[in-house]
Amino acid sequence: MTTANTVPATMRALVLEDYGQLTVQRRPAPRPGPGEALVAIAATGICGSDLHGYTGENQRRHPGQVMGHETVGHVVEYGGPVPDGAPTPGSAVTVNPLLACRECQACAAGDAHLCPRRRVIGVDPTISSAFADFMVAPADNLVPWSTQAAVEHGALVEPLAVGMHAANRGGVRAGDVVLVIGAGPIGQAAVLAAHRLGADTVLVSEPQDARRKLAADLGAQPLDPRSDDVVAAARDLTAGAGVPVVIDAVGTGRSVTGAIDACARGGRCVLVGMGSPHLEVAAYGLSTEERALVGAFCYTHGEFAETAAWAGAHDDLLARLVSRVAPVDEAADQFRGLAAGDDDASKIIIAFAPHGTSPTTDG
Repeated sequence: MTTANTVPATMRALVLEDYGQLTVQRRPAPRPGPGEALVAIAATGICGSDLHGYTGENQRRHPGQVMGHETVGHVVEYGGPVPDGAPTPGSAVTVNPLLACRECQACAAGDAHLCPRRRVIGVDPTISSAFADFMVAPADNLVPWSTQAAVEHGALVEPLAVGMHAANRGGVRAGDVVLVIGAGPIGQAAVLAAHRLGADTVLVSEPQDARRKLAADLGAQPLDPRSDDVVAAARDLTAGAGVPVVIDAVGTGRSVTGAIDACARGGRCVLVGMGSPHLEVAAYGLSTEERALVGAFCYTHGEFAETAAWAGAHDDLLARLVSRVAPVDEAADQFRGLAAGDDDASKIIIAFAPHGTSPTTDG
């Protein structure tokens, strides 16, 4: 385990040198300030938003940046005494990447995820983030990770929390029939969240064969929108009424239209996918049948912590979500394959330390 006395002067960092170009560089290792912790990164997942940042598609990442927000590692040291209740140095932790101002009305109400000045580790270009050997994060953002689960699986907590928040935003209740559109990592997380909340049946619409099979392995009923009538299937299961909750993890005009059509009168369509920044919405179907179109973006700190606790007790299930774990030296190739469409992997995790150990102290 790396300790404060052995933190190297430099570290490896996966740098977005330019759009479509990632390189592993040596950069100064950060040190924590007051209220902050230094985390030795064990593994960081590739998010769809990282991929879009890599291609320049969403303009939310910038050349020179170190990305990464789906992460797990070990506490090295704090920038001062260990805060009350904080994980002790050496502990495995995942990191809630949401940074709030802690001063506004939303923060005072306990809704830090709605802070108008929120920043996100891995998105804000001024923060050296989790695709690196070390990262600094606020001590309050550290969440313990199970010692009974594979350390790299802690990188799944962030997307799983996104799915949980989406299901909560939809008001999923015990006995519900839920439709999830898209079986990528967030759609998979939504399936698991719906089951956690007691949904009776979860339908998943997904054109990719491997993802549809994974959805079935997670207990969902998969549908292929290229050949199956998804709306008819949703209505068949609900005596023609439509499903009370639809979670759209795609976020295109077509997917939102399908969500509204499959949704029951008075039901809730949750938009968590961000496939298109602007959408045309079937407003007539929303207003006349009093459906709600609800946005979901991240999560509350409570949802993140509860998801970490749940995930740590379901390691065998988490293993199904991971397509592969690749070393940092292969990270650029992993991004390149995903961007080119040559790789149909669902979730790739980049390892910075083998078998959950701390990064090398060479340097």
